Amino acid sequence: MLRTILNPLIRQKVAKCPLPTSIRQLSSVTVPDLKYDYSALEPVISAEIMQIHHTKHHQAYVTNFNVAMEKYKEAEIKGDLATMIALQGAIKFNGGGHVNHSMFWDMLCAPKDFEPPSGDIEAAINAEFGSLASLQEKFSASAVGVQGSGWGWLGLNKASGKLVIGTTPNQDPCSTLGLVPLLGIDVWEHAYYLQYKNVRPDYLKAVWSVVNWKDVGARYTSNK
Repeated sequence: MLRTILNPLIRQKVAKCPLPTSIRQLSSVTVPDLKYDYSALEPVISAEIMQIHHTKHHQAYVTNFNVAMEKYKEAEIKGDLATMIALQGAIKFNGGGHVNHSMFWDMLCAPKDFEPPSGDIEAAINAEFGSLASLQEKFSASAVGVQGSGWGWLGLNKASGKLVIGTTPNQDPCSTLGLVPLLGIDVWEHAYYLQYKNVRPDYLKAVWSVVNWKDVGARYTSNK
């Protein structure tokens, strides 16, 4: 499970550095800059929500992950297996929070930049779900049903080549479902409560108008 959470982070480090990167070396991550202003997703998601979500919640996952990884690195050097095991919950939760949110920001776009799915991803959606409207209905129903906090996902099963809708609790990444993440929607209340209160279905209905299908399509094409 720990390797499942850390693999995306290791790949990010390797992409930036030609030197081999081990879990022991992976002790620091940062919150990525957004590619748009905090107000860009209005009126679907308010600037206040985006700023708090990005600078407070995502930053907290990064800070706590870095602290946990530093402790893990020290324990690994000492051969302190008990501490290494005890830290895995914090690494999973906060590492997953960082991985999920880093993708989430890119999976959204300003309403003015919205374009419906096209090309390979459109064909795959139609083949699996019949239409975009059908995908949205099934995805939203699944995500509404998440108990407490979690994520709704559209993922790719590489073995079958099919698109799959799924959910994960808390900050578990899509990879824990055995899927390549194509689209993830955060259904923690911090993602929508200031605007939509406790009416998650309204948030899920609105968020489709800011989905960045270019990003989703690129993820699909590069992994199919």
